[in-house]
Amino acid sequence: MSMDLSASLVEKIKASVDRQRLLDTAVALVEVPSPTRSAGAVADRLAGLLQQDGFSVERPVADWPEAPAVAVRFKAGAPGRTLQFDGHLDTVHLPFVPPRVSEGILYGSGASDMKGGIAACVEALRVLRETSALPAGGLLLTAHDHHEGPWGDRRQLYALIDAGYVGDAVLLPEYLADRLPLAGRGMAIFEVTLRREGEPAHEVLRPYEEPNVLDTGAELVVRLRDLREQLRATAAPHAGCDAVFVGKIASGEIYNQHPVECRVHGTRRWVTPGTVEAVRADFYRRLEDLARASRTVITADFAVQGDAFHIEASDPLVAAFQAAHQAVTGRTLPPGGKPFVDDGNTFASRAGIPALTHGPDAKGAHTLQEWVPVDELIRLAQVYALTAVGYCASPKEGS
Repeated sequence: MSMDLSASLVEKIKASVDRQRLLDTAVALVEVPSPTRSAGAVADRLAGLLQQDGFSVERPVADWPEAPAVAVRFKAGAPGRTLQFDGHLDTVHLPFVPPRVSEGILYGSGASDMKGGIAACVEALRVLRETSALPAGGLLLTAHDHHEGPWGDRRQLYALIDAGYVGDAVLLPEYLADRLPLAGRGMAIFEVTLRREGEPAHEVLRPYEEPNVLDTGAELVVRLRDLREQLRATAAPHAGCDAVFVGKIASGEIYNQHPVECRVHGTRRWVTPGTVEAVRADFYRRLEDLARASRTVITADFAVQGDAFHIEASDPLVAAFQAAHQAVTGRTLPPGGKPFVDDGNTFASRAGIPALTHGPDAKGAHTLQEWVPVDELIRLAQVYALTAVGYCASPKEGS
């Protein structure tokens, strides 16, 4: 480890995390509905809480005036690295579930994904200011809208990064607690539309030589299945292998109709950073080949959610995090892969900084049954605060 977290410092940080204050913050965020593209009210709530705590709050528009982002900077007295805590305030588009606390569990929309995690970040920030435990460097807390797909396109995070709201490394409190994700796949969501000329018709009135879009859609599924087997050969440590997946095919209005359109939805994932355009080009080339063979018109939306990434195990952020996790829990985390795409992928590719995803052991993300143990939020705040102490204390390379 590159830092020394003394027993007295660890106990000081752990004891300074205020359970009720943290829980109150999480409840205050969860109780404000914030489906993607409509997170303005909860951003205002977070900004107000931080202002009440005496922090200077910035509200960058960041390409989304409907819900300006939230940013807070906190600096120690000496030069050092800046560690960023970043989270999204928006939730998936499901019916709103108000917060409730029962037997040490916080329930409600966004409790696990990821308002509970943001509350833990805020508590870590408070603790570091109150204890003066950060010997050097600084913190940058950012929170924003436009994360959850397909409703959002991450434009606000892109704009924040482009405007310089970037630390030397970033922690993201998504609900992944059982491993240290040193690599992850990039991912795109595709929606392919296959069309023919003419009008819908009864099956018995269909001209025999006329293209059949449903047959062509089925052929596309078969071709993607074959591609999936080929992609297994492209693999990387921790990340897994390249993949393609079809989750939905839709066509026609009735069982014996000759339809004019078919839609195929799915995902394409890849393990090699920096290959977004090559993956995209290969996908469209395959569609062009099928269009020629089937005499249909094929169009597609290929929405990239994030590029593949990897972090070196020797990175100072990894060492600082593992030391903090050891200090709080008595153990380090095994290295592994990140199974989903989150904003860490964007920080890695667009900002070029190391990004680690680690959050509470929470459940029910993207469902109506989100829940997180309050003890997990406390643990997370302690780990984040101690990671900052270890990471920020060391001078930046070249300084």
